[in-house]
Amino acid sequence: MVIQLFPLWALLLSVLAYLQPAIFLDLKGYILPLLMVIMLAMGLTLSPQDFKKVGKNTKAVGVGVLLQFLVMPITALIIATLFGFDSELTVGMLLVGSVAGGTSSNVMCYLAKGDTALSISMTAISTLLGVVLTPLLVSWMIGTSVDVPVSSMLLSLVKIVLVPVAIGVVLNTVAHSFTRKLEPLLPYVSMFAIVLIIAIVVALSADKIASVGLLVAAAVVLHNGIGLTLGYWVTAMLGFDKKICRTIAFEVGLQNSGLASALAIKFFTPAAALPGSIFSVWHNISGSLLASFWSKKPVKDQ
Repeated sequence: MVIQLFPLWALLLSVLAYLQPAIFLDLKGYILPLLMVIMLAMGLTLSPQDFKKVGKNTKAVGVGVLLQFLVMPITALIIATLFGFDSELTVGMLLVGSVAGGTSSNVMCYLAKGDTALSISMTAISTLLGVVLTPLLVSWMIGTSVDVPVSSMLLSLVKIVLVPVAIGVVLNTVAHSFTRKLEPLLPYVSMFAIVLIIAIVVALSADKIASVGLLVAAAVVLHNGIGLTLGYWVTAMLGFDKKICRTIAFEVGLQNSGLASALAIKFFTPAAALPGSIFSVWHNISGSLLASFWSKKPVKDQ
């Protein structure tokens, strides 16, 4: 029940951070460690077998990953341009669009009666690919208007994402009986970490929120909606069964926006982290609503 209320906790703490930013401002240095905790928690739920499963459905994984790193970044750039965003917010939108799929996609996929094993495999693969693709995509799409430290960002992604995930996978492999006992706690740890990250980012960008908050929220809702819609309908048109279509919809539409916010804070500005923070709240709301709808709708009826 607590996990299902994640969007509410995120919203409440965000409001508190907006009204009383001083409470969270000194916690800025904890953003990256908190994100590493989330990545470690993700790794603790994975095993080498999850990566091996990719070979069983290479076509679905390939299409899903391709949509992930094409639809979301391109859509982010188009929306940022149409909304007339400045360079800070454009970078923020591109970071959200260029990171890997979020771990919440696995939960939503399970609730929506999708292919959970495929979802976990796709999240793992896109997370590994994102270490390289995220900085390259942002640099390529933003052009020369903003200096994107590609090599520094790539190195940070290795430290923030690759190392904690790898440690988690190793621990889950060599001490599975122990990590299995931790599994019920991991969603709570991740939820606490991401909610705190959102609150810190909101506190850091409170002034920007006052002027463009609603506009960014509208852009984020549109971005997420397009990702979910294209993720589903493109795969449906390619002839995949509806179970896989649901799975890929979540993988494309739900982003690791906490990572996007952390990268924005580290390499750009607090304002650039705003799209990621709003996305973190909204994609859990939209994902929960869609998962609830699909859970009551048998796959064969679609």
